[in-house]
Amino acid sequence: MRFAFLGVAAALLLAACQSTPSESDSASSDASASGSGSGSGSSLTQDNLGSADPGTQEDLEQRIGDRVFFDFDSSSVRQDQRRTVELLAEWMQRYDNVQLSIEGHADERGTREYNLALGERRANSVEEMLVALGVPQSRLRTISYGKERPAEIGSNEAAWAANRRAEFVVR
Repeated sequence: MRFAFLGVAAALLLAACQSTPSESDSASSDASASGSGSGSGSSLTQDNLGSADPGTQEDLEQRIGDRVFFDFDSSSVRQDQRRTVELLAEWMQRYDNVQLSIEGHADERGTREYNLALGERRANSVEEMLVALGVPQSRLRTISYGKERPAEIGSNEAAWAANRRAEFVVR
């Protein structure tokens, strides 16, 4: 009887310690690893229509994502982020009444002036890519917030990576 109780207790203890990554854990780690928006890599089809009104900020966030990320001290759109900008261009062409602000951001390292300039270069880089993909420049506006509006608070690589971004805001 005593051994049976110990066996059951050991089995329960092992079961409690065992964990299997859930689908949401996997999706979360994939998103943070690639640093891409929610719709990166997918195409703009009827299949990925969300519940948001077409052409709204919510629609943009659901179907494409509202930001792209940059490497440290770089204003070049990363190769793994280019698909998000391409989808954004397609989305902008589909909704030709939408005006977009592209907000450039930087992580906390560097001076305020340097980060404002870096954020501006990042926003301009995305704008130039959108214009090259056929979006009229008159529908775009850029602004830099430098390090003043972090997406994530912290002084570690994860926070810095999240803050090195250009963010899209429907206006």
